Parts: sequence; C-alpha cells; structure tokens
Amino acid sequence: MTTTASSIPTTKMSSKGQVVIPENIRQQLDLEAGSQFVVLGDKDVVILKRISGPALSEFDGLIKQARSQAKASGLKKTDIKDAIAQARNEK
Repeated sequence: MTTTASSIPTTKMSSKGQVVIPENIRQQLDLEAGSQFVVLGDKDVVILKRISGPALSEFDGLIKQARSQAKASGLKKTDIKDAIAQARNEK
C-alpha cells in the first residue's frame, strides 16, 4: 500500500489478482479475515460490497417470519422433508 500526495490510500493487485485493503479502511469498516464481498466492475471502477449473514439477534425474527409465511401458504413440515429428499436424489 502506498499513500498519494492527497493521503488517499492506494494498493496494487498481485499476479494472482489479490488486492490488499488498507489497514485504516479495514479498521474503519470492521473487516476481518474471511470477510466476503460482492465484486462489481464497470469501465475503470471496481466496487467491493461486503456481504454477511444476519446477526444472531435477527435470526429469531427471521425464523418467525418464515414460519408465518409457510403457514399462510399451506406449507407443511413433510413438504420440506420431501423437497430435501428430492433435491438430494437429483445430485
């Protein structure tokens, strides 16, 4: 990593396509090893968007919502088991 005259961090891509995110940016965004990103590119712009699963505190609400939607659509536990069995047999 180098710093330009205007103090904007820069980085270089390795021969393997790897890019180092500057330490101050990693700290600012609370990025850790193993963080996953969606990578978008257009002309000379590359965008990294961090992706992550829901926080554990959000999980109960998501499960409640999924169960409510499943009940409203008439989905039963046996339907799910059947769908899983079918998907496993297709592999």
